[in-house]
Amino acid sequence: MNHDTETGSLAPPPAILAPAGNRAAFLAALAAGADAVYCGLKDFSARMAAKNFSLEEMAALTRLAHDRGTKVYITLNTLIKPDELDACGAVIDCLNRQVRPDGIILQDLAVAAMARRAGFGGELHLSTLANVTFPEALGFIRSADSMGIRRVVLPRELSIDEIRQMAEACPDGLDLEAFVHGALCYAVSGRCYWSSYMGGKSGLRGRCVQPCRRRYTQQGRAGRFFSCQDLSIDVLAKVLRTIPKVSVWKIEGRKKGPHYVYYTVKAYQKLRDHAGDAAQRKDALALLEWSLGRTGTHYNFLPQRPQNPVSTETQTGSGYLIGRVKGASDGTYLDSREALLAGDVLRVGYEDDPWHTIVRVGKSVPKKGRLFIRRKGRRIPPKGTPVFLTDRREKALAEMIASLEASLAGIEAPSLPPAAGRVRIPGRALKSLPPQLDLPVGRRLPPRRAKGEAGLWLSAEALKATPKQRFPSIWWWLPPVIWPDEAERWAGMIASVRRRRGRVFVLNAPWQMGLFRDIKAVKLWAGPFCNLANPMAIHAAKTLGFHGCIASPELSAEDYAGLARRSCLPLGIVLSGNWPLCISRVMPPSVSPGKAILSPRGEAAWIERYGENTWVYPNWRLNLAPEKEALIQAGYRLFVTMDEPVPPQVRMKDRPGWWNWKVGLP
Repeated sequence: MNHDTETGSLAPPPAILAPAGNRAAFLAALAAGADAVYCGLKDFSARMAAKNFSLEEMAALTRLAHDRGTKVYITLNTLIKPDELDACGAVIDCLNRQVRPDGIILQDLAVAAMARRAGFGGELHLSTLANVTFPEALGFIRSADSMGIRRVVLPRELSIDEIRQMAEACPDGLDLEAFVHGALCYAVSGRCYWSSYMGGKSGLRGRCVQPCRRRYTQQGRAGRFFSCQDLSIDVLAKVLRTIPKVSVWKIEGRKKGPHYVYYTVKAYQKLRDHAGDAAQRKDALALLEWSLGRTGTHYNFLPQRPQNPVSTETQTGSGYLIGRVKGASDGTYLDSREALLAGDVLRVGYEDDPWHTIVRVGKSVPKKGRLFIRRKGRRIPPKGTPVFLTDRREKALAEMIASLEASLAGIEAPSLPPAAGRVRIPGRALKSLPPQLDLPVGRRLPPRRAKGEAGLWLSAEALKATPKQRFPSIWWWLPPVIWPDEAERWAGMIASVRRRRGRVFVLNAPWQMGLFRDIKAVKLWAGPFCNLANPMAIHAAKTLGFHGCIASPELSAEDYAGLARRSCLPLGIVLSGNWPLCISRVMPPSVSPGKAILSPRGEAAWIERYGENTWVYPNWRLNLAPEKEALIQAGYRLFVTMDEPVPPQVRMKDRPGWWNWKVGLP
């Protein structure tokens, strides 16, 4: 037990929260003794590449877990489109009446609203996709009773000192969840549009195709410049253990197999319960070594010794590196570094390699033994291609899973009730519309906008360069991410704008309201990075105090029309400009800012650093200007153009900037 210095009492140990993307992984989590399991359904999950669960299957598994004292949390953490509210509401209704999980993990404000209206009996947790990144946000979230949030999942980018800052600011009635192990995205969660930009597979919708894992080139150098190692707090977990407000240690990995789930849970149990025992720590590290993840990094956890998670010198393929391809007259083979079991799953190369293939081991292979690889009609992998062990089924684990399967067979599948009816959007859609406004947004005031309204990204430089008389006509934009040690500075800049009679602000996370002393004295718009995409989310934003909303840029033409028909706030849209592929806290060590980075397909991008954030921009602009009249007819009134200085070394490409306007999002 760790000591709570605020109350003088002993705080309970943090719960270990295990991932499960399929039934075997769920049962492996139970076999390992996880305190809780989180998993997604067939719809509305941010890991749609996982197999996930039907409602009927989830109901039976939840009963089994509860019988063993394990909690279950359901991830409904995707962006919800306007035409999905009824289906999502029906899912929440069934969850509440039949599955009865202990909580829902969400990013979309509409999910919280629908859960409350359904009388959901569990807790509501804000996903890391919701981007709660600074201390003042927590007080605002707790004070917003209309949301009913009881837990916040912290971003992976925080150091232990920043986690302490968050914990010290965390009010009663709210607790924190921190990642301790698993895959790292290059981008900040909820601030990545890269996959969506490249073909309608949105990370906010759980369908990311991981373009950051691919090989890129810059000035003749090639490498996986944005591919991260896995987060692994491992022995540093004892430091995290001293923060009582962090009540949950989360393991990432809903696309992983049961072997990974079992090994990581067991490892962090040892690190939590036996921090002072050298033998137990050694055993835990051995378990993590064999959990079949990527090479681990502490990332920013130790602020005095941060580790850049991007390394072109380290393998970032998922799985345990078991060997490298060799050639012989009788075929392609590898000499295995470790013994292989029948049923083991191997991946040859990376997913974007033309010779990439999955191999299932037919019979056991001893350590340093030879395994021949069938080519299955694909290109022959060149010598030196890495081969990774990605999943395995040891006999002992297989027997534990089989035993739990037998117990599950005795639990009768529930008869689920009919789907709920149409979700009623509280309030009324706008009847009278405000005047139309074209709003250019940039890092500095455009010279041709000496008068009239314009948008500026708030910064110390913008404050100095803007004439005092212009402050009231500026829409001041806050950044997509604010980190703990920046929050006080941002609050100071907001106060400076207010002293000069600036009144209109665009917030790019709802929780940025926590930086304002009096939100009634200002006019606040929810910015496009808030990812608001449906009428119920917009109503929730109105309840929080927003005066208008700039819709998520992820939507299709049909979605934008559906949003406008039922919106209770004035709507804006990013009509054109330099929209980023992603926002990251990481500066890749092998990449130079302001110079073209080429993808395998010849697409170009460049990076810029603003404060603590790295912005990655494509070399073509979003452009919905041809559809402006249709958007006006639908009801949109604010039309944003985002301009970013293009480096001289980057050549912009003339290509359609429809993004998802035509293709939509699955």
